Amino acid sequence: MTTAPPAPTSADYPVLWPVPTRWADNDHYGHVNNVTYYSYFDTAVNAYLIAESGVDIRALPAIGVVAETSCTYLSELSFPDALRVGLAVDRLGTSSITYALAIFRESGPDLSLAATGRFVHVYVDSATRRPVPVPDEIRRAVAPLVRG
Repeated sequence: MTTAPPAPTSADYPVLWPVPTRWADNDHYGHVNNVTYYSYFDTAVNAYLIAESGVDIRALPAIGVVAETSCTYLSELSFPDALRVGLAVDRLGTSSITYALAIFRESGPDLSLAATGRFVHVYVDSATRRPVPVPDEIRRAVAPLVRG
């Protein structure tokens, strides 16, 4: 019998980026709507890149476009939960970055896992939209997140 791998913990992510829930995130059923989890991933990744690269990533000659995303939902979130998005990099390629992500709810001194995800950025020239190498500023920012 095969056993499932253990659920990730906050220790599996080099960065835990704070992302608050908002009143508007809740849907009619009183919990954060499923599509909003992707917004949390996107917000955490891009906020981290801006903070760590020291540049406005929108002004670089190459931009990261999302080529793939996925999310596995493990528990409900609801406003006013305080969240931390775990960031790690599973692959740093020539023109792409594959992020491993997790959303944790702050529960007092502990963090409880609410979702895991995957996010692939492919870097393209801002004008031609053709693939190009990951910009040096971005590569330096994500290098500490690469899992060994």
